[in-house]
This record gives sequence, structure tokens and C-alpha cells, in this order.
Amino acid sequence: MPGDVCFPGGRRDPADEDDIQTALRETQEEIGLRPEQVQILGKLIPYISKSPTYLVTPIVGIVEDTFQPTPNPSEVADVFLVPLEFFISSEHYTPLQVHSQSRGSLTLHQFLYMDPDTKKNFNIWGLTAHCAVMLSAMLLEKGPSFLPGFDVDDIIRQQEMFLEASYNRSKL
Repeated sequence: MPGDVCFPGGRRDPADEDDIQTALRETQEEIGLRPEQVQILGKLIPYISKSPTYLVTPIVGIVEDTFQPTPNPSEVADVFLVPLEFFISSEHYTPLQVHSQSRGSLTLHQFLYMDPDTKKNFNIWGLTAHCAVMLSAMLLEKGPSFLPGFDVDDIIRQQEMFLEASYNRSKL
């Protein structure tokens, strides 16, 4: 959605062979990152976005820290980096309560991040924040401080259960 913080990505084109090719193509279109500049690590468990309803498959890769993004101005307003530790700390975390008739009351992750280079504030929330929290917990092998009882050794099963529950509530 315009104005929202999100990872690069988008819909699969008919010419895309798989989710990884879609992610690489979209990332090149949006921020100028060429496929050969990414070392793909793999896929995370898919998520079902709430509005509109899409199946989102996060692709994880490593990019050299010397990469300089060239944002496509028709798709991207800002590009910024956030340390993984940010997403497991409660310092800038605020739970976001939302209510819908079909799903009832939900609590979403929400973070306020100030880019130290531009001094711009960004609200990172919803599916983007959820993906960032789960990836950070997996890679850092540490649960978020704002989720007591989070089992870092059981992230995959938790995500599979989250996908199943989301699917059961969705119209997919």
C-alpha cells in the first residue's frame, strides 16, 4: 500500500519460474538490486496478508553492505536499513490493537524507527514487522523481549500454526 513500509516484492509474473525469481525480479525493479548481487539463503514459511488477501512468501538473502540502492520513484519513496536487534528489543515496540468483524480483536507488532542518516521516522507494522521479528529471532537465536515465553527453538512450528490459522480465516 502506498506510504507503508515493506520489503521489496510483488506478484508473480507468468514468466517467473518460482517465488525466488519473483523476489529477485521485483527487487531489481524496485531498488536496482541485480540477481547476481544476492546470495539466496532460502524461503520462510508463507504468510497470508489480511488486506488485500495474498499469500506472501518471504525470500531471505544476503547482500554486500557496499550495495547502493537506486529506488524506482514510481514504486519506492525511501530505502533504509534497520539492524536485526531492533526487532527483538522492546525499546521502540508498541503493540497495535486492531479490530475487524471477521477476525475480532488482534494485536499486531509495530515499531517506530528513525533512520540515523536521514532523521526520517518510519512506522514498521503488521506483516512487515511480523516477518522482521521472526527473521530476527531466527538469525539471532533470541526471542523478542516484548513476547514473554517466546520459544526461539520452536519458530518454524509456530509459523506453520500461524499460517494454518490465517488460512482458515482467509478467503483463499
